[in-house]
Amino acid sequence: MIIETFVQTAFQQNTRVVACEQTRKAICIDPGEPSDAVVAFINDNDLELQGIILTHGHLDHVGGTLALSMAFPNAETLIHKDEEPLYYSLQQQPLLMGMQPHQMAAMGMDYEAPPQITRNLEHGEIYEVGELRFSVRHCPGHTLGHIVLAEENQRKVFTGDCLFSGSIGRTDLPGGDYDQLISSITENILSLSDDFTIYCGHGDETTIGREKAYNPFLTGK
Repeated sequence: MIIETFVQTAFQQNTRVVACEQTRKAICIDPGEPSDAVVAFINDNDLELQGIILTHGHLDHVGGTLALSMAFPNAETLIHKDEEPLYYSLQQQPLLMGMQPHQMAAMGMDYEAPPQITRNLEHGEIYEVGELRFSVRHCPGHTLGHIVLAEENQRKVFTGDCLFSGSIGRTDLPGGDYDQLISSITENILSLSDDFTIYCGHGDETTIGREKAYNPFLTGK
């Protein structure tokens, strides 16, 4: 498995290109902003971008979807159905955060309308990328339609903003629910083996075992 991380936006969000080494088929998880570096990495490594997968619809995770889909028009754009209202509200999201219209361009948040979703990802489906098989897990709590992607053969899971190293996603935004997030993490992330590497939406990688042992939101300490 090829994994390349690009730290993007003022929120230091982790955009990732993930590819099958054997077939060179690839996905981009959460393109946060337009990025020549992401496009160049895909082209320079002879990768075929088959999909843009969005763990959820917050602006720092989807702001680059339009530019990437224009660079790779054959790539499908995928999100959970419960996340579509948030995704399609991209242009209004900075205003909901309290930003004034004249501030949006300076902050790189003067967005065009995002592209149409190709289809929805569903809980329990297997999304294949060459020889890689990603299990789609619906994990609401940070947002209504948040998903995570687990590749069990490779022992890797991409958790978006559900679970971080030593922390969890915010639940004080629209669609957030603390108890629901803890339930989602417990049932759909911590149920994986301790040796899984967690690729978080922000910050450094961690492991399932480490978070079980030391994450204060999960241990109660």
